[in-house]
Amino acid sequence: MTLSQTFSKAIALLSAVAASSAILSAGIASAQSVNQTVNVESGNSNVVVVNTPTRGFGGAYVGGGVAAGVTNGGQQGDAATLGGNIQGRIAPFANVPVSARAAILFGRETTAIMPLVTYDLPIAANTNLYVGGGYSFVEKNGKPTPLGNKSAPVVTVGAETSVTRDIVVYGDAKLGIKAYENSPASALSFQAGVGYRF
Repeated sequence: MTLSQTFSKAIALLSAVAASSAILSAGIASAQSVNQTVNVESGNSNVVVVNTPTRGFGGAYVGGGVAAGVTNGGQQGDAATLGGNIQGRIAPFANVPVSARAAILFGRETTAIMPLVTYDLPIAANTNLYVGGGYSFVEKNGKPTPLGNKSAPVVTVGAETSVTRDIVVYGDAKLGIKAYENSPASALSFQAGVGYRF
C-alpha cells in the first residue's frame, strides 16, 4: 500500500470518527438540559442564571477496546493484525489544549507501547478532536502488532466524547512511519474503545 493510499484511508477514518462523534455528542447534548433558567429574587429585581454546557472535553481517563491494523509491510509476518488497545489521557495544564496520552496496542505475539502528546480541539459539548504524535516501542521487533513490527515514530488523529459523567468513548487512527522491518512501508491502525473518566 502506498503512502498516499494510507493517508487517504486515514483522512476517511478521521472524517467518519469526527462525524460519528459529533452526532453522538449532539444526541447527548439534546438529552441533557441545555439551558436552565433560575429566577432568584433580590429585593425588587430578578436575577437570571443560565447554565450552558461547556465545549470540549476535560479530565483524565483510561480505557480499552479493539485495534485493527490495516496495512502490510510486504514481508512474511507483516500481515495486517487484529488486536486490542489500552489507552489513557491526562491534561496536566489547566486551560491549555494539550494532553499527555499513552497507548498500548497488542496482538497475539507482542505489544507496541506509545507515549504521545496531542493538541486538543473542542468541537462540541464534552467532545474533542485531537491530533499529535509520539513514538511506538515494539517489545519484540519483527513480531506483528496492529501498528507494524518495529519501533517507529507515530502520528495520531482521533476524537473523544463523554457519554456520561464517568464514561468516555474514543476512536482514533495511528500511523507508524516506516514501522516494518526490511521495508519502507508505514503502518496504519484504527482504534476504538470505552474508558472510565476520573
